[in-house]
Amino acid sequence: MFVHPQLDPVAIRLGPLAVHWYGLMYLTGFMLFLWLGKRRIRRLNRPGWDDKLLDDLLFYGVLGVVLGGRLGEVLFYHPGYYFSHPLEILAVWQGGMSFHGGFLGVLAAMALFARKQKIQWLQLMDFVAPLVPLGLGAGRIGNFINAELWGRPTDVAWGMVFPHVDNIPRHPSQLYEFALEGLALFALLWLYSSKPRPVGAVSGLFLIGYGSFRFLAEYTRNPDDGIFGLMTFGISMGQWLSLPMVLAGAWMMARAYSKSSSRPG
Repeated sequence: MFVHPQLDPVAIRLGPLAVHWYGLMYLTGFMLFLWLGKRRIRRLNRPGWDDKLLDDLLFYGVLGVVLGGRLGEVLFYHPGYYFSHPLEILAVWQGGMSFHGGFLGVLAAMALFARKQKIQWLQLMDFVAPLVPLGLGAGRIGNFINAELWGRPTDVAWGMVFPHVDNIPRHPSQLYEFALEGLALFALLWLYSSKPRPVGAVSGLFLIGYGSFRFLAEYTRNPDDGIFGLMTFGISMGQWLSLPMVLAGAWMMARAYSKSSSRPG
């Protein structure tokens, strides 16, 4: 059994300024996006795809992640609390970002960017998908440092006590999600996208991979507080939100390969 190290969520204090680990993890994710994106641009060698386009793409993506992620947290998980404390909606440095909300925000932001740049939206999403998982993993490390989104009680040898919750060993579910949604999903998508694929196939695999990994990890994660907890069939809100992703991803991959095979050779 282990005990959570109870790290200070503030990484650096400069007088009245406090830099939180959670914010630094998001910054790490954005920097990884740029680093990996430059490598993919060199590999793809598409006319007009350069570092300037990547910088602009990141700007749109950051807006989508932050606005969508926070609104998703408010609407999907804790509407009662945030509607009673509306100023808390702005306190993103304290944690509390919904992946599914951020995902919808990024979809909208990428649609705007694709339209502005006159790029096919699915082609753009195929480019973006392999750049995302390591950032998701960094976010899960931020969750662990903040000691939030802790796991369900367990008797496994690596169970971890979160003293601010209780003295019961729990799954370190943040670390499971780091390993699955971050490292494993990145490896899967990076390898798969290393060869030419039909348009939409990489995006489809992202949806299948993330949705499946999140669905599995949720079995070890304590149900979120608020008005939900475990819902119909004993599964969580996170699992319900992940199921459509898996189904949509399967449909996208099947459609991508069907359209590819129907083209003249």
